Amino acid sequence: MRMRLRLHAACALVLASLAGSAVAVYPERPIKVFLPFPPGGAVDFVSRLVCAEASEILGKPVVIDHRPGAGGTVATDATARSLPDGYSIMITTPSHTINPALRPKLPFDTAADFAPVSLIASVPELLVAHPSVPFDTLDGMLKYAKANPGKLNYSSAGIGTLPHVTMELLLRRADVQVAHVAYKGAAPALTDLLAGVVQLKYDTYAISAQHLAAGKLKVLATAGTTRLPQLPNVPTVAESGFPGYEGYLWIGAIAPAKTPAEAITTLSAAFAKAVNTPKVAERLRADGVEVMGSTPEQFGKIIADELKLWARVVRDAKITVSE
Repeated sequence: MRMRLRLHAACALVLASLAGSAVAVYPERPIKVFLPFPPGGAVDFVSRLVCAEASEILGKPVVIDHRPGAGGTVATDATARSLPDGYSIMITTPSHTINPALRPKLPFDTAADFAPVSLIASVPELLVAHPSVPFDTLDGMLKYAKANPGKLNYSSAGIGTLPHVTMELLLRRADVQVAHVAYKGAAPALTDLLAGVVQLKYDTYAISAQHLAAGKLKVLATAGTTRLPQLPNVPTVAESGFPGYEGYLWIGAIAPAKTPAEAITTLSAAFAKAVNTPKVAERLRADGVEVMGSTPEQFGKIIADELKLWARVVRDAKITVSE
């Protein structure tokens, strides 16, 4: 009898050991997604839509944690400090590749401390103008700026934001000077454009569409690789004499470095599938958002290329930001 009890106990220990050593299937629990912006706005809208769909695909909640501040570096630092277990990731934008050029004393290494997951979506910029300006095209704007120095200025959401650096990239290629007026956010920058305080701004179709329809703004060019379906008669910047030029607000997911490959692969596939489901894709495309979905390697190349590009633009334009 005692022998049987000992055998039963031994079997129980073996079974418990086998159960404990079984390989768990990722994900086992909710996934936290740091977002470097406050609620509202294009990035939050896209992130919420895609994360909700990814939750259905993964079978576990994908929960957004807003961490705005310091040009996106608050959320990025939180991501870098998180355990590389696949349960803390970040959805970011070109601020991720612009910040290293602007802030040399970042508490993390942008190239080494993160693993690319997937490019999720891309939003081409629109060069819009106040209706009072005496030109209707990008070429007309550049000719006017050259002939009338000091007469034009453009607004942005702040120094070092994507609209700022992409505009500076365009102006340097055109060898034209237009004054930059930095605001604390996209909303006041747009408000002053609508009021005619500034004349130009890079924006997105989702934000500008209602003002274009009401005649409160006019669009000079789009900065995507192809024309927007919603604005088929508006040429791209590339078509207007600047081949290869692009201005995109991309939205993509990254994870802490050393996150397991299994988690990276699973997340990448889930985000790519989520953004391309018909209900998500149709909603995004209606607002001028290009649905993407990529491999980690493809997204990693975009990040590496932009780190070099923005370092050059920031240096050449002498852009600085006070901490």
